[in-house]
Amino acid sequence: MRTNGRTSTRRDFLKAGMLGIAATAFTPAALGARTPEEAAPGAKRTLVHRTLGRTGIRVPVVSVGGGNIADAAILRTALDAGLTHIDTARSYGRGANEKLIATVIKDRPRDSFVIGTKSANMAVDNRTGIYKSTTKGENFTRELDESLKTLGLEYVDIFYVHDIVRGESIKMDCVLKAFESAKQSGKARWIGVSTHRGEPEVIRATIETKIWDVVLTAYNFRQPHLADVTSAIAEAAAAGLGIVAMKTQAGVFWDPERKRPINAKAALKWALQNEHIHTAIPGVSTIEELETDISIMEDLALSGAEKGELELGMAPAEPGLFCGQCGSCVAQCRSKLDIPTLMRSYMYAYGYRRPAKARETLAAAGIRRVPCGKCPTCTVACASGLPVRERAMNIARIASVPEEFLG
Repeated sequence: MRTNGRTSTRRDFLKAGMLGIAATAFTPAALGARTPEEAAPGAKRTLVHRTLGRTGIRVPVVSVGGGNIADAAILRTALDAGLTHIDTARSYGRGANEKLIATVIKDRPRDSFVIGTKSANMAVDNRTGIYKSTTKGENFTRELDESLKTLGLEYVDIFYVHDIVRGESIKMDCVLKAFESAKQSGKARWIGVSTHRGEPEVIRATIETKIWDVVLTAYNFRQPHLADVTSAIAEAAAAGLGIVAMKTQAGVFWDPERKRPINAKAALKWALQNEHIHTAIPGVSTIEELETDISIMEDLALSGAEKGELELGMAPAEPGLFCGQCGSCVAQCRSKLDIPTLMRSYMYAYGYRRPAKARETLAAAGIRRVPCGKCPTCTVACASGLPVRERAMNIARIASVPEEFLG
């Protein structure tokens, strides 16, 4: 669930010098601004498009994050409106999301939509964030074949290696061969890398290996390492990679009590100020959210009020629900827990109200229980001020909830 935010009453003192990267302005042409005729009331809607790097694919700057969608009517409405790029993953709903998409695209011309899907997470060593030596290329190939069968397609437009946190993983020989083969066989037109954490390292490794075409990266105004992420994105775009942004809503709420919603529309517009972001994939679960996403393209420029709503250039008053996934916590933990995944799952459950997604994320990372109770004190000091022990123990309870109760 998303919400459009609140009215700011105390941000009119923001100055250009405080905003830095977060308030970087681009020309109207770079932002895809409309002519007065296009923006006039009653005029036919024209979506703003950018080219997805060297793939040459023209995509709307706002695409469809399909993971939240349970109603085929939302997908039909999106495609009919011209939002032709849909993002999904093999792991979303254990294949249920791909099945839903299949029902919508089966009678449409193949060149009328763009589908990106991802492999499920393979075995990762939680201490290093790198794939274990037992990882095999055929695992990725099998995932792609299963996705194609479920989607009812001969090929997907983009096939991603999913949730990479260390650059070394995408340099492994078995990974490179599997994804190069997927492209050479025609089962994937283009191949990409998705990353929620350690984004600068992963993005730069993607550039270095030279086989990848697209990067799907977390990108929002609250990232503690925003300058480095922004720099890496610019480097990737200069190298010809297509850039897709996710996690643009930054946790949905400013506070864990869910009383102060982040202005979702402003947060998405903020991400699109960066001309190197070719498209963003906000999750939608209702027609109203879809309409909001489409309306953003009427005017991509951030107003002064919207900048104030996002508190750009200001230290947050409280940590809220967003974990920047910096990973500095892992080395501090006596048990070497995958704290970033725990915190991301907490955000899914308590911010997005998607407990099934939270449990799915924990399961994919092999987290079945959290032994925080064995430690007399917690040695972790979160860089963003999150109460790590409290949230880790809280979200761990979801593992014991019967799946049918999670929706």
